Amino acid sequence: MSRALLTTATLLALGLAASAAHAEDKRRVIGILDIKVDGVPPDVATQFQNALESQLDSKRYWLSGRVKMKERMSSSTKWTDGCLVGKCLFDVKTQTGAELVLHAALSGSGTSYGYVVTLLRTDVGEVVAQQQDRCDVCTLNEVMTNATLATIALINAVPDELPDDAAERHASVALATAPLELRIAKLQKRPRKLGMGLTIAGLVVAGAGVGLYLALDKPDYALGIAGAGGGVLLGGVTILAF
Repeated sequence: MSRALLTTATLLALGLAASAAHAEDKRRVIGILDIKVDGVPPDVATQFQNALESQLDSKRYWLSGRVKMKERMSSSTKWTDGCLVGKCLFDVKTQTGAELVLHAALSGSGTSYGYVVTLLRTDVGEVVAQQQDRCDVCTLNEVMTNATLATIALINAVPDELPDDAAERHASVALATAPLELRIAKLQKRPRKLGMGLTIAGLVVAGAGVGLYLALDKPDYALGIAGAGGGVLLGGVTILAF
């Protein structure tokens, strides 16, 4: 076999091995979208990223830096530099594989320094957690250390499986309306009783949903329960009317 063929075969084997290793890599990908600095040297942003890379558990996480993230997002038609939260983050996961992204801001004036670190999930574009602090009399090194440790703590606190908020809301509504479905099945051959049953049950469920909404800091699923109750109420009134 010629040397050229041997070289080609070797490169192919190495490529396949690298692909297999990448496929088996189960580490959570975290992307740094932006590190803003104000009142501190510009290279502080790079120092902060390097500190994260050196202290974050490399067996659990793969940290994709700012430059790499922007390179990968340059071909996206759905994302633009400056995206902070919301739907504009959806394409980040597609383009980079990052499940979580990080925004950081480091500021200083005289001996006063502060930081804000925000961790977001790319599948829904929502904030997972945020940490901030300010020190009126400290050094830049101290705030850098504190910001790095706070960021690592935020990342480590994220559960292995992020909760599916939509599924949780659907389950809450289904749980609240399950007794109604059973009652409807029993009454569907008796229209007037069915209408009365639906009307009463709709009032109860809608009232329960409104009560939860007011009592539990306005959760979204409470509106779903109230809406489901309203739909049942409307169905009952319609049956009674005809």
